[in-house]
Amino acid sequence: MQLSESELYARSACLMDADSGRVLYSKNSEQKLPMASTTKIMTCILALEDGRMDDLVTVSAYAASQPKVHMGAKTGEQFYLQDLLYALMLNSDNDAAVMIAEQVGGSVEGFAEKMNLKARELGCDDTYFITPNGLDATETVDGTEYIHGTTAADLCLIMSYCIKNDTFLSITQT
Repeated sequence: MQLSESELYARSACLMDADSGRVLYSKNSEQKLPMASTTKIMTCILALEDGRMDDLVTVSAYAASQPKVHMGAKTGEQFYLQDLLYALMLNSDNDAAVMIAEQVGGSVEGFAEKMNLKARELGCDDTYFITPNGLDATETVDGTEYIHGTTAADLCLIMSYCIKNDTFLSITQT
């Protein structure tokens, strides 16, 4: 069965062979759009690469203040980083994303810098991260305004990288 563009309701889409990088289907795949909770894919892979799964993470007031969807964590509570990754990827908890970012990046801003460096390393030239959880955000850097966004093509590059990590697959296949 072949899908026509008129049957695909997504504004943008990209289907890529993860091994070869060959694009099999594309619809507005270079259009930059807000990335919402798909942001958490990058949050997870960076935590797996740069964090220690047995680290105890203390909930900050900022993390505890995140809007729904959230764990409802209270300031001062502690969680293992590994458990936060499950909350991040299985329930899409916004507070878990902030806790992870603060632990692994020192701050949300520091973690966003790491996210942007990893995106560039993967060839994602149309992606810009501001938050670890995907909540809409904009920021101005040296007079240029950036949105927290990506393209379908860049998301394919990120996912093709992530699915080569066995721990990422174990968490997301739970």
